[in-house]
Amino acid sequence: MNPSSAQADVVVDELIRNGVRHVVLCAGGYTIPLAIALYKAHKEGRVQLHVRIDERSAGFLAVGLGRSGEGPVVLLCTPGTAVANFYPAVLEAHHSALGLILLTVDLLPQYRGTGASQSIDQQAVFGAAATTMEFPVAEPRAGQNAIWRGLVCRAAAQAATGRSVQINISFRELLPTADESWSAELEGRPDGRPWTTWTPPTRPAGGFGEAVPARTLMVIGSGDPARARAAAEVAAQAGWPVIAEPIAAPDALRAGATVLRGGMMLAVGGELSTSPRTFPPHLRPDAIVVVGRTTLARDVPDGLTGATVYRVDDQAHWTDPYHNATHSGTWLDPADPGQYAAPDPAWLAGWQRFDDAVAATLDKHIDEAGWPAGLYVARKLVAALPKDANLFLGASNSVRDVGRFAAARADLAVHANRGVSGIDGNISTAAGLALGRSGRGRPNYALMGDLTFLHDVNGLLLGPDEPRPDLTIVVVNNRGGGVYSLLVRHESPEDAAGIERIFGTPHSVDVAGLCASHDVAYQRISDLDDLDLALAPAGGIRVVEVETADRSRLLDIHRRIHTSINDLLSIAD
Repeated sequence: MNPSSAQADVVVDELIRNGVRHVVLCAGGYTIPLAIALYKAHKEGRVQLHVRIDERSAGFLAVGLGRSGEGPVVLLCTPGTAVANFYPAVLEAHHSALGLILLTVDLLPQYRGTGASQSIDQQAVFGAAATTMEFPVAEPRAGQNAIWRGLVCRAAAQAATGRSVQINISFRELLPTADESWSAELEGRPDGRPWTTWTPPTRPAGGFGEAVPARTLMVIGSGDPARARAAAEVAAQAGWPVIAEPIAAPDALRAGATVLRGGMMLAVGGELSTSPRTFPPHLRPDAIVVVGRTTLARDVPDGLTGATVYRVDDQAHWTDPYHNATHSGTWLDPADPGQYAAPDPAWLAGWQRFDDAVAATLDKHIDEAGWPAGLYVARKLVAALPKDANLFLGASNSVRDVGRFAAARADLAVHANRGVSGIDGNISTAAGLALGRSGRGRPNYALMGDLTFLHDVNGLLLGPDEPRPDLTIVVVNNRGGGVYSLLVRHESPEDAAGIERIFGTPHSVDVAGLCASHDVAYQRISDLDDLDLALAPAGGIRVVEVETADRSRLLDIHRRIHTSINDLLSIAD
């Protein structure tokens, strides 16, 4: 056995001892020692291999597996631009506090910086999003086993804190040798234990050091689900209404919190309406508690400024983009009633009455918009999903439409890439969720727009021997970027044509043909009543395409909804 094969076997063995169960592999000539070691472990049933062609899609598959509760997920690639293609997923993992272990194979040190083929500067290529660990080149001498295993344990321990680790590793010998002997001991600790045991990070004490007022509104975004559930329990005990982004809404409902159906419409402000948004005194909070990272409800609504803002998040980098927080804590403990003032029943009841009126108004406008508007599809889809389903939401309009227009369900598990909120890698992330612990045994669905779908179409590219997720992808196809119909204004027909080209990014892709070329089942929905049948649980990957209305209608629909809600505020008692 040459030193490279010995090192690769030890690294793979120690990764498995540290809890690694899934490896996403993008093979290349330089990865041969590690790829062979991983394949041997896969054949022995010790680790699950996922082989992909596109490193960007592979990275987001690892993100999905990590979100699904599979512990540290390993990514492996060959040198050069392959490493750079992991970067979008590494950024998503970093901003989601999800630690990946990145095995990036590099050229030997003497070839770096020489213009050698397939070489870039890979050290610290991920910047602040990952810690770089330079692995020593294997040598045929004593003491190597302890070094290799000890370094792997360090990487796994750091990944457990939610920070990704890049193990940059080089091999002198790429091909195995017939001689399997080795002059030194390569065994790990007895009974499958890691070389170095480590204690998982403990949750820091939280709270604000004072009681939060009774007239408080809680806003929950993305982040640690346990933190969100604990905060929602406190809201239920304290009698605070809750605005929950789609990811957090099911957990908040299960915790007993009063989740406002129209909360997301209130949180995004009144910028699309023709009347100012002013909250009456009986709905104006003294305090707003923001839990996690809010991306859809990122603004303090107009008319609610002046409230004291408390933030609950990781202490090292709490989210406060507008710098309006006066208090920051890491945890709200449901067992500590001293964290909040005595509940005011009139406060919660007033918000419940108002929210009932908002919900009725939303349903009225959605029904009037009818098929095939995207907001109508979102409401219908969430209501039609089978019990205990997983739902992944694509970026841009899909996550917004579900958050604003669909009634949350306590039995669903809702996921989205909100760390960076990008449209890349969404198919692959949804596939990882379906293949992982939280997806097995549950019906799995994803809702995304056509641009989000096309951006990660390589996520559909699976080899014949690869595990295939049971995943239904619902594509809302308005042949371009619908979200920009709400964001970009124009003053003339000439401007409208230019804006449509630049921001609408129109296309004429045949989704059915695309699915056929990837051997993926496809169904087109022309009547939304057929959606129930299309969502019946089935095996494998399938795409359900829903062609929606002209994007130019979206602005008018949304303006009418915002104006109606502002009118409700003006007459609220």
